[in-house]
Amino acid sequence: MAVKPEGHPCWADAMFTDLEGAKSFYGDVLGWTFGESATEYGNYTEAYHDGKAVAAIVPPMPGQEGEAQSQWCLYLASPDAAATAEKIRQNGGEVVVEPMPVADFGTMCLARDPSGVAFGVWQPGTHEGFQAEMGTPGAFCWAEVFTREPEKSDAFFPAVFPYRAKQMQDDEVDFRIFEAGDAPVLGRMKMTEEFPPEVPPHINVYFAVPDCDEAVAKATERGGVLRLGPMDSPFGRFASLNDPQGAAFSVIDVTKTEGEMPAITEVS
Repeated sequence: MAVKPEGHPCWADAMFTDLEGAKSFYGDVLGWTFGESATEYGNYTEAYHDGKAVAAIVPPMPGQEGEAQSQWCLYLASPDAAATAEKIRQNGGEVVVEPMPVADFGTMCLARDPSGVAFGVWQPGTHEGFQAEMGTPGAFCWAEVFTREPEKSDAFFPAVFPYRAKQMQDDEVDFRIFEAGDAPVLGRMKMTEEFPPEVPPHINVYFAVPDCDEAVAKATERGGVLRLGPMDSPFGRFASLNDPQGAAFSVIDVTKTEGEMPAITEVS
């Protein structure tokens, strides 16, 4: 796969206290296999589907085992992580981990937008990111920023990345789509009162599956918690879950679509 253009999702990873449990769960639910843990990089372990890299999992840093909640982190591509970090600061975001080289694989940075949404930045070296084509079974498919302060995220992301914004015309939800080039790359959903106060702002990552209901059945059998769905949409049949260690994610079958695409208007 070629290097992703600036602002496009290019990688996802998650931290789990029980690495073997995560391997077993995602292996069952998404059909992933796992490579050898890289001990020199904190046992960072890549996940594959049909031999192509789709994500990675990692245990907590020594001493942080009881502190951090398991969650998926989405990385957005950057040709210059240091310049992106500066834009993040200039636009009210927080750089949590300064840009740091990871051998010759690339340069990473971790940040939060002004509403508290955590995300990563990846400047590729030899590791260009996702190898599997987006939307194929087991691979990354889509992601959405969930925030209680959409005006902050709406100002921030297009200021840091080359995004154009489009708003979905729907009285039920406040949903925006960020595009880079001609491609939709990231959604933004306003969190309503339906979200418990303890659920922080976050990016929800979708992985594609060949059968949504089957994936949900496997996930719940293995201790996952169903939060929403399965439900049909014009984009596919999807469901939102928490894995047994608490990390939120969604699954979607993009081959099963239902209903008309909503009207979407350009945001000036």
